[in-house]
Amino acid sequence: MAHQRIRPFNTKDTYPEQNLNNDLSQAVVARGTMVFLRGQVAQDLDTRESLHPGDAGKQTEKSMANIKMLLTEAGSELSHICRVVVYLINIDDREAVYQEMGRWLQGVHPVSTGIVVSALARPEWLVEIEATAVIPE
Repeated sequence: MAHQRIRPFNTKDTYPEQNLNNDLSQAVVARGTMVFLRGQVAQDLDTRESLHPGDAGKQTEKSMANIKMLLTEAGSELSHICRVVVYLINIDDREAVYQEMGRWLQGVHPVSTGIVVSALARPEWLVEIEATAVIPE
C-alpha cells in the first residue's frame, strides 16, 4: 500500500447532527515519507467530545496535543513539521493562539499560513490547525 491511513473515521459518526457520509482519516502517511494531518481542533479523538468552549488558547493547546499524538502514531514528531495552516474564527484570538502554538513549535520554523474564516465545522470551535510533516529516514 502506498499510503497509510491513521485513525480513519466516517463523518456520520463525527457529525451525527449533519447528513454526511464521508470516509476520512485524521492523518495520511504518503509513501512512507510525508504525513498530512487533518485540521485539528479541541476535540478528544477517541470520544469526539469538543473541549474548552470559548477559550482559543486552550483549544490551541488541545489541537497541538492532537497533532503531536498523530505525528507520533505516524512515525514522526513535532520537529519534523514543515507547514502549518491556522484557521481562526476571530482575529482577536490570534495572539493567544499563536503564543500557544509557538510553545509547541519552538525552534521548528515551519512555514505558516493564517486564515480568518466565518465558521468551522462546529460552532464551539474557535481554531483549527492543520500540519504537514516528514518522517525522517
